[in-house]
Parts: sequence; structure tokens; C-alpha cells
Amino acid sequence: MRSLSPIDDDTLRTSVERTGRLVVAHEASQTAGVGAEIAARMQQQAFYMLEAPILRVTGYDTPYPASRLEEDWLPGLDRILEAVDQSFTH
Repeated sequence: MRSLSPIDDDTLRTSVERTGRLVVAHEASQTAGVGAEIAARMQQQAFYMLEAPILRVTGYDTPYPASRLEEDWLPGLDRILEAVDQSFTH
């Protein structure tokens, strides 16, 4: 996505319709993050096209850490690829 305001629902829905899956990754905490809004919109708009649950890969629901711990807190490549693999095992 190029912007969050406005959220490009059409592009997201087209992708969900094509793949049957949605993995949302962002750096903020999971609770009340923009990923929750994206997941909710796609659940409403493309529910019958989904072949697996929508997964979110985010920072943890804790205060943002000191800079030396930031790399462990942010969603990295391993966590994102694990979620993608998980979406294909459902």
C-alpha cells in the first residue's frame, strides 16, 4: 500500500480475490493498529474469497523498546514468512 489515508480497499480486495489470503505486516503494536482496520475491512468486503484466516504480523503489545531491543520487537522477515507459510497450511 502506498498510503493509509485513504486506504485503497479496491487494490486490497483484488489481491485477496486473486490469492484467497491476506497477511498484514506493520511495525506498530497489534492492538488497535492500522492492520486491524485493514483486516476488518477485508473480512467484510472479501470474506467469501478468503481461503485462510487473515493474519497480522506486528510489533508486540508492549511499550516501544529501547533502540538496542528494537530489532527484536519489530516484525522481521522470519515472522512474516512464518505467517505466509501458516496461511497456506489452513
